[in-house]
Amino acid sequence: MSTDAQLYEETFTVTSLDPGPYDRVTRILATSTDATTSLTLDVNSELYSCQLNENISLLLAQTLNLDGTIDDVQKKGWRPTAGKAGSDGQTLADLWDYVMYGKVYRHEDPGSGGNIKVYISFGGLLCCLDGPYKKLSPLRIDNLYLLLKK
Repeated sequence: MSTDAQLYEETFTVTSLDPGPYDRVTRILATSTDATTSLTLDVNSELYSCQLNENISLLLAQTLNLDGTIDDVQKKGWRPTAGKAGSDGQTLADLWDYVMYGKVYRHEDPGSGGNIKVYISFGGLLCCLDGPYKKLSPLRIDNLYLLLKK
């Protein structure tokens, strides 16, 4: 896959799980293995469950196409891209355990130490990444895919 289509990839260790007030939704709090980035992520707990101190890999990408080509998802949605990207019909989603499509809706620069916060919405399930500007600056696009695996 083209590295230009991969915006951010990191391994996190789950530090807290909050089932919260909603059925089938768990808020995951995690820290990157290099301890520079924190992740707050809502997931459907029926589809993807985690344990404390478990490592999870996260990838944020512009496309599910294995060759890195970017489709115009705005016009046709993400589902039509699944199954057409590779010659065998395989997409990036087939290689990961959990996939969401969402929109980056806010960047916050607290102004101390070069860290920024990036907020992403996945149709009600939210994500916040807090880390170094250098690592998170590629997330200045509107729409992206979040992929998780253990």
